[in-house]
This record gives sequence, structure tokens and C-alpha cells, in this order.
Amino acid sequence: MDSLKNELSPKQILQSYSGRKLRIMEVCGTHTHEIFRLGIRKLLPESIELISGPGCPVCVTPVGYIDEACWLALEKNCVICTFGDLIRVPGTQLSLAGARAQGAQIKTVYSPLDAVEFAKENPDKQVVFLAVGFETTTPSACLAVEKAKAAGLENFSILCANKTMPNAYQALKGSADAFLFPGHVNAITGNATCKALCEQGVSGVVAGFTAKELMTALAVTVTKLQKGEPFFVNCYPRVVKDEGSPAAQKLMDKVMQPCDSEWRGLGVIKMSGMTLRDEYADFDARRKYDMPEIKGKANPACRCGDVLQGKCKPCDCKVFGKVCTPQHPVGACMVSNEGACSAYYQYGME
Repeated sequence: MDSLKNELSPKQILQSYSGRKLRIMEVCGTHTHEIFRLGIRKLLPESIELISGPGCPVCVTPVGYIDEACWLALEKNCVICTFGDLIRVPGTQLSLAGARAQGAQIKTVYSPLDAVEFAKENPDKQVVFLAVGFETTTPSACLAVEKAKAAGLENFSILCANKTMPNAYQALKGSADAFLFPGHVNAITGNATCKALCEQGVSGVVAGFTAKELMTALAVTVTKLQKGEPFFVNCYPRVVKDEGSPAAQKLMDKVMQPCDSEWRGLGVIKMSGMTLRDEYADFDARRKYDMPEIKGKANPACRCGDVLQGKCKPCDCKVFGKVCTPQHPVGACMVSNEGACSAYYQYGME
């Protein structure tokens, strides 16, 4: 990055590029929205294309997970505690908002620990927290389970849909020339996965979230790609360290273990999910309530899966902005604050 300071600015590097078409995948949903909000896409030449990837946890959560949550709410009379983004995500027949309209108890929380406190205050209610997210939010779900166990709570459990990024990167190899790696994930995991990908020929940079950090990361990516060799650069060193957060890693390893996991649009990816270890089985909602296998069915008109793989842009979907809007979403990518469809709709990208 030092060479950028001595020569052209990141903006000049990007706007002066006139080589072959480059495809850079923003893996992180927050990156997608910040790049839109800051107007960075409008600064780029046509030869640099930014595509959205599967970095929005709500967006990659499969339809069947929503169906499972509705089953717990309606069939087992559980109080569902969830982040607000999940409430309007469509299931096969119902969203959680639809379940609420049928009498289900759906409670918005801002942290898994809020759900633990609610369970403590309401011992007569069975409380289930919807645990979705990547390595960034998984430690907080693990902490909630630890605290519930320590408190002897018998009315608290979680429905796991936690995911990890390493094997998702493997599944997406070849979909872009380089990845814009999510800074907050790497802050937890460290850089070992990205360095291993580089050794396999997969390039990318870790990016922060300010205008300067994003422009610098993109300029470094474009500069490195022109050299034709695999690369990895940490462009977010003020937050991301090589070792990540050992404490968070230790907590996740203690409470959860890897499992196969279904990703919307990507199918089942081996060892890309997290589930509670046997020692914490009492807090696993699927086991606690002997949940039957529930397979969801997505609306065939929705192209969220293609968007999440970078195969199309939201505006290529026939229902985008017409049948599918933030007020009446057809797919998860239009619901979530980190969703690509939501960003395209909000910022008027056609």
C-alpha cells in the first residue's frame, strides 16, 4: 500500500484503468451497501465490475430455516427471539411476520443475551433464539448458550444457522478475479484462510468500511491483478490482525462444531456451518423439540441464489422493483439491510 502513497491516489488508479474487464466480488453485504452509499460504483470505469457475493447472513439462510422457526412458534408455542431482518424473510408459506399474524410470539432482540434475559424473566415460556450469522456474530450466540447453561435455564435454546466462510470461498472459486474479503469476519478468524486461498491461486484483499479504506482496497486489488500473480493483502490492519481474536475462536470451538450447511443459492456446502456440541444438546432447538426434517421451497420467480453467486445483478431479475420491493419482498436479498437487492433498490441502480 505504501506505493500508492508515493504515486497516484486510489481514485486516480481506479479511474485510469483501461485493461481487461475485471470482476471483483464484495463478499460482505455491508461492503455492498457502503460502496453504494459512498457513490464508489459511479467512480469506476466500465472495465471494473463489482459483483455481490454471499456475505449477507440473512440472505444465505435457506427457506427451510424460516419454516423451522415458524414450526417452533406455531406448533410448539415457543417465543421466537430474533434480529429484525429475519421477520419478513419469506418461508415456503409464511414469514415470521405471517406467523405472528396467526398468533405466534415473535420478539425482536438486539443480542442473543437479550433472549437469555427474557428467558430468565419468563420461566413459564419456552424461548428460542434464531442464531444466524458468520464468524462475526457466532461468538455472541455461543456466549448466550454458556450463560444459559451456567444459569441452569431449561427454557432457552437456539436454532442454529451459523455459517463459516472458508468452504464458501472454495465454492465460489472462479466466480471473480478477486475477493473483497469482509473485514469484520477476518477480525475474528485472522488471515490464515485468505493466505491459504492465495496459495491455491485465489486472490483478494481485506477491506475496511470507510471511503478511504474501500477505495484503497479496490486500488490495491486492481494494481495487483495487473501483475497476473495470486495475491493477498490486508488493507484493514487497524482492526484485522493475522491471528484474529483467539478468545472468540476458543469460545466457538468450545461450544460449537463444524457441520454441513445449506446456503441459499449455493446448496449444501460441506463443513460450512456450525452446530452445538453434544455437551450443549439441551440448548439445540432441533434436538430439544425433536424437530422433523423440514425442507423449504423458494419462490421460483426469485433469483436471490443467482445474485448471491454473482451470476446476475438484482436488476436482471424480472420481479425486482416490481413484484419484489422492500415493502413486499419475494426473496431475502430484498429484506436484509445487507442484501444486494435492497442496496440496488435503495440507491436506484439499474
